[in-house]
Amino acid sequence: MNADMNAAKTAEAIKHYHALLHTARAQDAIQKLQAAITRYNLRFGTRAICSALRPFLLPAAQYEYFRDESLLVLTAIQKLYRALVADARLRAELDLTRDEELLCKIEPGFAAPDVSGRLDAFLDSRGDFSFVEYNADSPGGLLYGDVLAETFLDMDILREFGRKYPVRRVRIRPRLLQTLLETYREWGWQERPRIAIVDWKEVQTRAEFDICRAYFEAQGYPTVIVDPGELEYRGGWLRAGDFQVNLVYKRVVIGELLARGGLQHPLVRAVKERAVCCVNSFRAQMLFKKSLFALLDDPAQERLFSAQEVAALRKHIPWTRKLREGHTTYRGRRIDLLEFVAANRDRLVIKPNGDYGGRGVCLGWESDYADWVQEIQDALGASFVVQERVEVLPQTFPLLVGDEIKLEERFVDFDPYTWGGEDIDGAGIRLSSSALLNVSAGGGSATPLLLLEN
Repeated sequence: MNADMNAAKTAEAIKHYHALLHTARAQDAIQKLQAAITRYNLRFGTRAICSALRPFLLPAAQYEYFRDESLLVLTAIQKLYRALVADARLRAELDLTRDEELLCKIEPGFAAPDVSGRLDAFLDSRGDFSFVEYNADSPGGLLYGDVLAETFLDMDILREFGRKYPVRRVRIRPRLLQTLLETYREWGWQERPRIAIVDWKEVQTRAEFDICRAYFEAQGYPTVIVDPGELEYRGGWLRAGDFQVNLVYKRVVIGELLARGGLQHPLVRAVKERAVCCVNSFRAQMLFKKSLFALLDDPAQERLFSAQEVAALRKHIPWTRKLREGHTTYRGRRIDLLEFVAANRDRLVIKPNGDYGGRGVCLGWESDYADWVQEIQDALGASFVVQERVEVLPQTFPLLVGDEIKLEERFVDFDPYTWGGEDIDGAGIRLSSSALLNVSAGGGSATPLLLLEN
């Protein structure tokens, strides 16, 4: 199915869905969404993570195209990762700190550092997409989308909609557990895993961990949720109180673990001594850095990739460079980087190399010239990248605003999930009225992905 046919099918389906909201089914949808928010505590702080009353609808054929193209990008990332491990000079381009470098030298016991990852993309008007970063360290939100998909499929409006437009979901909880267990076997599976989900007590994604623990335990795997500060390493075991851990589902961000616990943290010591399998591995920090995209977009690195992978990178990775003095290339011509960045703020973004959640990002087209030049100067004293603006496609969504349903345009962030460094399946969807899409940063809404069967 070509892009025009996909667009036409999606538009017809959305129009039909919105028409169904002008019936008694709308109240059923509101009640079931609110019940799920209460049951699973689907909130960031006091704000519900989902205010949309329509899932993101994507034709299955288009989804398979996205999967195939994303997989080419992922395989290129894995090849680049292996080159980074082997080549200290190439690795220096990531601007790892001394402690991050030492952490990355710890052998994880399995091949892919990004066992569970999220490639963040924007869809465009051509029916294609562009990736803007890779959350390879501690991707959140996977299980929110999973329970939201279940919730929407239980709504009367989806049952009626499905009579004309059959839909299906991509199940995430089974895939997550399967991937964790496969990695644990690769690591050396000594006994049935006892799982610890590790992150700070104060994080606003705690509800997702509760969903995760409930599923793991229902499948027969004892699981605890534990703050890194409550972990101990003694007697050859990583422990959370009396609970002996042999598989860690690490949700704590590596940079924050180092900042608050250092290299002598019990989790770091246990991993180093192969007392516990930690997923994702600490080496995911190499792929978490935004400068990864500068390397993927660097013509000098094309030798690492197949012709198909190079084509996918050029199609789906925007022009990205480390922000520093000197010359580089832009669309085949040589440029002075700082002069180019200063003169082209309307199409550029500056991002901190090692942060997440949209923090420290400066959108050039929302800045005046003086502020943009100051941003460039400030960034030169640290580690930043500059990236070309990509098209962000808006869609109309019915949103619950107070007690009313309002149709409003929202930008769509489409984020394919990566598994074991070798597969793509499922995707997170985030909606925002701003070009800087990040639900966890305090705005927007999540909504589930549902596939329109052909």
